[in-house]
Amino acid sequence: MLAPYVIGVVLSLAVGCFATMIRLDGDRAFFPTVLIVVASYYVLFAVIGGTSPTIIAESAMAGAFLFAATLGFRRNLWLVVAALAAHGVFDGLHGFVIANPGVPSWWPAFCLSYDLTAAAFLAWTLHRDPHKRAPRTAANPR
Repeated sequence: MLAPYVIGVVLSLAVGCFATMIRLDGDRAFFPTVLIVVASYYVLFAVIGGTSPTIIAESAMAGAFLFAATLGFRRNLWLVVAALAAHGVFDGLHGFVIANPGVPSWWPAFCLSYDLTAAAFLAWTLHRDPHKRAPRTAANPR
């Protein structure tokens, strides 16, 4: 089943390119917000699946990625690159780590490809524009 991987890559590139085109990614908060959103979906699926232990486990994982997004936003967006890539790896291993009956069968493949592509896109953006790397200061008002 190749479709979820292809759709994840294409959609991630479309979002990244569109955000760049309209300068939405000019704000350092864009990719940390993307990370927070993608990490929250497993909590939603746990609610759909209806088991409290799964909701707790997925919330703990989402909390770890929320922390990474916050730290990356405040310190260095390369942390967000690493966290997006880590979430992609987590997607690939999710079924072995947490049993969540609410997760659609195609989701881990889609999210893995979306996350890894978003991480690569952000890395390319940071490499291309070094001013986005550092936190906002008087010397770097971006």
